[in-house]
Amino acid sequence: MREDNLFGEFLREFSRNRVAAFAAVVVGLIVLLAILAPLVAPQDPYDIANLVLRDARRAPGYVGTGGYVHWLGTDSQGRDLLSAILYGLRISLQMGVIAGGVAFVIGAVVGCAAAYIGGRFESIVMRIVDLQLSFPAILLAFVIAALLGQGRYQLIMALIFAQYAYFARTAHGAASAERQKDYVEAALSIPLSHWRVVLRHILPNALPPLIVVGTVQVASAIALEATLSFLGVGLPPTEPSLGMLIANGFQYLLSGRYWISIYPGVALILFIVSLNLVGDQIRDQLNPRLRR
Repeated sequence: MREDNLFGEFLREFSRNRVAAFAAVVVGLIVLLAILAPLVAPQDPYDIANLVLRDARRAPGYVGTGGYVHWLGTDSQGRDLLSAILYGLRISLQMGVIAGGVAFVIGAVVGCAAAYIGGRFESIVMRIVDLQLSFPAILLAFVIAALLGQGRYQLIMALIFAQYAYFARTAHGAASAERQKDYVEAALSIPLSHWRVVLRHILPNALPPLIVVGTVQVASAIALEATLSFLGVGLPPTEPSLGMLIANGFQYLLSGRYWISIYPGVALILFIVSLNLVGDQIRDQLNPRLRR
């Protein structure tokens, strides 16, 4: 009952910020459209049989060979741009959630283990993390993706490597503070196993800041995927990700065919900004010092 009250209070406080509440609705709507893309998209951009080259680069509102209206136009391959954006959001969301989730687990384990074990192990691990954080994430992801080649799994591995250090640094800071508290010393004196102390006592108390970082890093992973795909080292051209859609239409901007790049760019920006606004509000509510 107490947890229900806390959750209800959290939602009420969240809804008081109209900007964050609107951003949460936008995120929920985009996620729902991405999940239901095969059902709501007018066209399957993966089905080559549905692509007609003479319908390529058509303006918004064009009635295609299939008889339906391309409300956002078509891209350079004749794909319905609205359908490609919906499938692109689906791909970008999958990449962001998978890469962010795996990086979350790895970073939490590394950070908590370093704080709990301490000594030389902590010093070596955190120096490696600090060294990695001194480089821009896009640079690390670009180098790893270039070495591994194009593909979903290769790009996911590059994103994980570029992001786990953020979680490790956050987990280490939170776990270090918890490690010095009396209840941890009491748990060790019983004695409980080290794994049980870390998983049941230290890690749960380190989760709030990790959740905030996770929200931001999912948005960052989506932006990184789009950037790498735009630069040609991410997903292959056959994947209608948002980054590839923007890259495919970039060469046509000066010729007046703006919709091929602009509409996927607007969808990408709207999704990332909304995720960041939701993450900022969660951070403010979980940190008493930031509450008004």
